[in-house]
Amino acid sequence: MIDTTRFLSELFTIKNIIIYLIVINLITFITMWWDKHEAKMGDWRISEKALFILVLLGGGIGGIAGMYTFRHKTQKWYFKYGFPIILVLEIVFAVYFIVA
Repeated sequence: MIDTTRFLSELFTIKNIIIYLIVINLITFITMWWDKHEAKMGDWRISEKALFILVLLGGGIGGIAGMYTFRHKTQKWYFKYGFPIILVLEIVFAVYFIVA
């Protein structure tokens, strides 16, 4: 039988968390670029819900960087303020669990 506590402690190492955050932020950044590209071409778009889900999964830095790098979704208040609020809440949440 698998020791769940040991498995989770080996899975959630600092190294693995950093790798995950780098990957999810790159994916979010590229997704913002792709959606902007598709918007210019008038093609199928990535849903706003999907963009927010990526940010909620830890891609806040990539989402904000993509938003301003590609000037995409910067006029929509819920992106302009939503992405940074989610990022700050995730940082506060992480700090709380590190300190606690």
